[in-house]
Amino acid sequence: MKQKPLATDVTMFAGLSPELLAYLDRVLIWRRFRAGEEIIDRQSDSRDVFFVVEGMVRVVLYSVSGREITLDDIGPGGYFGELAALDGEPRSASVMAVEPSLVASLGDEPFRKVSTEHPAVALALMRRLAAVVRTSSGRILDLSTLGANNRVHAEVLRLARAAGEDENGRAVISPIPVHSDMASRVSTTRETVARVMSDLSRQGIVKREKSALVVQDVARLAAIVEDVRGDL
Repeated sequence: MKQKPLATDVTMFAGLSPELLAYLDRVLIWRRFRAGEEIIDRQSDSRDVFFVVEGMVRVVLYSVSGREITLDDIGPGGYFGELAALDGEPRSASVMAVEPSLVASLGDEPFRKVSTEHPAVALALMRRLAAVVRTSSGRILDLSTLGANNRVHAEVLRLARAAGEDENGRAVISPIPVHSDMASRVSTTRETVARVMSDLSRQGIVKREKSALVVQDVARLAAIVEDVRGDL
């Protein structure tokens, strides 16, 4: 039988004292979510913080017309829900599992206790919030100043840099990004994404290989994005 998950499986809690880990083992609630299952509803008044141990979850907003806007994908080692736990305000977004996921939840009071009493946890939280601000600032700039085609270029570049560039200036993005997901991220249509990806393929910048999208010239793609940004 598989051993029950423990607090030590949560990356954020690495290095905490045995006593605190034992406390967290008593208060953490573990749950598995199916792909497509909702974890947090934006209308919920809950204040728990959630830690992803296995799988992948997606943070989304919905427009008045029901259009889905993707804010972030969070994998193992990541967490979400900390804003409501810290300020007591309503949820800022909904979260759903995009693949089978194992998630641990922690109530707002235990989370604040751990965060305020242990500097390492507080620092990790501040770094996470700083990263969110930086990412949001970049997205706001792109959405405000770039055309739809250029936003798709910028998103492919972001995925390439996240995947890592090899010594030949190539990046392998796996699995292949779904056009509808990319469209949701950059606020455009799936058809626009498909057209831009076809153009990049014809230019030899990207190429599909089995289950991966290969950016064959990351520097060239970066130059396309920066040229547009530099003209603003």
